Amino acid sequence: MRSNGQAFKSGPDEFFPREFFRDIFSLMNFLNLEQLPFVGMSYQFHGEKQGAPFSAYFVNAKPGQGPPLHTHPYVEVEFTLEGTGTMTVGDETREVNAGSIVVIPANTPHRFINSGSGVLRQIGIHASPRFIQTNLA
Repeated sequence: MRSNGQAFKSGPDEFFPREFFRDIFSLMNFLNLEQLPFVGMSYQFHGEKQGAPFSAYFVNAKPGQGPPLHTHPYVEVEFTLEGTGTMTVGDETREVNAGSIVVIPANTPHRFINSGSGVLRQIGIHASPRFIQTNLA
């Protein structure tokens, strides 16, 4: 109900021009993981290509695999879905496994390695529409 007691009308173009909804719905995109580029050990979701304000790596690391020590100029959040890894963030190193969540501050050196015997599956969410990485090693 409106504040004046009148009910809203049901059509979307009653209060917003039809172009508003066309533009909003044209931004939606349904993807399958296999449609994303696969580089090294990860599928890569490039936010800038999808109209999203973040990017993500979908990691499938084999035992012993992992990126070099590196930094990003933005926050990264790493979700471990399966397997066991060793994660270094700054001066601290910890084991991660399914259910672990690591928040990595901007400009903090970090890396992980699959230290288990099976696949390590992680999702790394990057607070940037494009990946920016500086390898340190």
